[in-house]
Amino acid sequence: MNHVKDKLKSGETAIGTTVSIDSEVRFLANSGFDFLLFDTQHAPVEIKELRAALSAMRKRTAIPIVRVGDNRPDQICYALDLGAKGIIVPMVNTQQEATDMVSFCKYPFDGIRSSAGVLGEWGEFDSYREYMDAVNEQLLIIPMIETVEAMDNLEDIVGVAGVDVLLVGPSDLSINLGMPLDYTNPKYHQALDAIAAACKKAGVVPGMYFVPPGIETSELLQKGFRFFTMPWAGWAKQGIENGLASVR
Repeated sequence: MNHVKDKLKSGETAIGTTVSIDSEVRFLANSGFDFLLFDTQHAPVEIKELRAALSAMRKRTAIPIVRVGDNRPDQICYALDLGAKGIIVPMVNTQQEATDMVSFCKYPFDGIRSSAGVLGEWGEFDSYREYMDAVNEQLLIIPMIETVEAMDNLEDIVGVAGVDVLLVGPSDLSINLGMPLDYTNPKYHQALDAIAAACKKAGVVPGMYFVPPGIETSELLQKGFRFFTMPWAGWAKQGIENGLASVR
């Protein structure tokens, strides 16, 4: 039902890419990425505008993950009703905010999500209760760590039952730590190490919204990070160039 969650539970790394409603969603969803991430926080798009793009991903290998603009039940519900299998909320700073996020994502009695009927991409079930329980179990819940307040509350946030991935917002975290975009600063790496350590202790996966300039993916893997978005355009261009070279 959610192979990304299964992969993370087994200790593997999940790799996705960020896309928009104008991206080649059908191609990318079967290109090998584990997930496609749709942003509605900074992108000029409303959640309900994602309907066609998320529908195009059905029966393809990558799962859709949506970053909402705020930790609100209506925004989260819109994204889930469209078929998102993962929810990202920015600027989660406290245990209570993480608890609220989980509650907004899950059906009763694990949460307060309103029901809009069965979505077929989760599988077939004998009862509606079985369906709701399966979705509650399989949905990826991903709060973002981006502030000093969040760093101060790391253990409380990762300790919230239902949190699967703690996602670093690299730019905002560097800004709020007082070193804007200085990703090689030792203090920045100390923060990443602290995030990875808290996640390991709680059984939560640390992730990066993107791999910052000056940091190699291998460095992050060594720290314990196992959830990444990577840019796809350069890889696609390289593949096309290789294909053309094999013919010419």
